[in-house]
Amino acid sequence: MSGLRFITAGESHGAALTAILEGLPAGLAVAREAIDGQLARRRRGYGRGGRMKIETDRIQVLSGLRFGETLGSPLTLQVVNRDFKNWTERMDPFGAPVGPKVTAVRPGHADLAGALKYDCDDARDILERSSARETTMRVAVGAVCRQLLAALGVTVVSHVTEIGGVSADRAAIREADIGVTNGAALSCCDPAAEIRMKERIDEAKAAGDTLGGIFEILVRGLPVGLGSHVQWDRRLDGRLAGALMSIQAVKGVEIGAGFACAHAPGSEIHDEIYMGDDGRPCRRTNRAGGLEGGMTNGETLVVRAVMKPIPTLMAPLRTIDLVAKKEVSAAKERSDCCAVPAASVVGEAAVSFVLADAVCEMFHADTMTDLAASVAAYRSRIDGRWQNA
Repeated sequence: MSGLRFITAGESHGAALTAILEGLPAGLAVAREAIDGQLARRRRGYGRGGRMKIETDRIQVLSGLRFGETLGSPLTLQVVNRDFKNWTERMDPFGAPVGPKVTAVRPGHADLAGALKYDCDDARDILERSSARETTMRVAVGAVCRQLLAALGVTVVSHVTEIGGVSADRAAIREADIGVTNGAALSCCDPAAEIRMKERIDEAKAAGDTLGGIFEILVRGLPVGLGSHVQWDRRLDGRLAGALMSIQAVKGVEIGAGFACAHAPGSEIHDEIYMGDDGRPCRRTNRAGGLEGGMTNGETLVVRAVMKPIPTLMAPLRTIDLVAKKEVSAAKERSDCCAVPAASVVGEAAVSFVLADAVCEMFHADTMTDLAASVAAYRSRIDGRWQNA
């Protein structure tokens, strides 16, 4: 079998969250601190709610790792929910039902569609799994995948470019600064914009409202040719878009110039190719975002995602009650005012998994030794094409 796959399990207020990642080559060095560090990044951010003060999210490895290296067998990761102690009776796998039902379904959430699909009259059966708490394990899986990518010279970074209509000044941000000069509160590389974003969050929080925004992910060091033009489901842009769109509250994805391509002629969109001083092809622009024909082209991969405002509002919207069948105010769960910085971390994880999967598919090997050698030989072959010109 080539490539990677993973599944996650667990409820927001259940005992634990779990992920099983299969397909990793043996011999990949995995650092606990690197996983916990990504989990910590996911919990931070100006505008986060009270749940982030309860959970510490420390990774436990239940299988697939010995003495800090993968064995080639499935890797099982787990994070214990500290808040479960407050929900033990209400989330008991075998006990009698306890506590009030959630019947005032929230607009913008999975509550109503899920309750109808799975034939239940308590939306908690739906919201516990549809909650973005599930992304804890996606971040853990992504943290492992980014360690595989890092071993091959590939780095993944992100930054927040907009929150609630307040945008960073792109002209003031150098690409090299992204992932380096990000502000601690909102992961924005424009300090002046970050101040305005915080003010906007404060206003929304005071009004019982929520805010969305945009984050951008950059991946450097990718080999040319990941993905394929041969079949629709092998195109890397489609796989990346699907992974990012699967993140709770993400409503749009663009690569490179993205939607701006609709407003400009081809002469201003496509990246002309030149011969560089080193004898290799190069581009002076990167409007394609590092992808052409479903494959990486050697430039920095640039992907953007839009996160809608979180649908749980402290000043609830109008909705209907599942049981009473009448109009009411939506249920209130403990929630964030703004989670765009956290979503950017989840986005990095999603992109890391897709790219690690593509690498393992293209350069399949059962050990990191052979995988690294295969990638090095491939890069050398391509470099030799220009050296022999």
